[in-house]
Amino acid sequence: MELATCTYQECTPSMGAPIRTTAGHPRFPLGYELAGHARLITPTRELLAQNLPEDAYEFSYRRILNGYGIDRIHAELADLAARNGGARLVLLCFDRFDRLKPPNDWCHREMFAKWWLEQTGEEIPELGSRKVSPQGGLW
Repeated sequence: MELATCTYQECTPSMGAPIRTTAGHPRFPLGYELAGHARLITPTRELLAQNLPEDAYEFSYRRILNGYGIDRIHAELADLAARNGGARLVLLCFDRFDRLKPPNDWCHREMFAKWWLEQTGEEIPELGSRKVSPQGGLW
């Protein structure tokens, strides 16, 4: 099973099967149809409502992921992949890294990718924009 992450705004059909990982649906036209919803890796509305700093959010999000466990999450994603002909699953959310500013330049999809790597040893590439690095001095 192949996984990647991206934003709703930057995803294109050529990337793979677009999978929702957000509590809400996009309220703007996508130009493609969503191929499913990965409910087990979607942050809860309760977690989102807390407006936590990154470290507290990641701690709480990991508790959710660990509560479901790697086996259940893998099974849900494998089922989504099977329903989409084995296509790469592109796990989507709203946050564009090139538009986020510190200290809020993070998103649950990168936290999930890190957790997945720790659990499986498999990296999940980001297909969308990258974080903007702060400009240093002249050299």
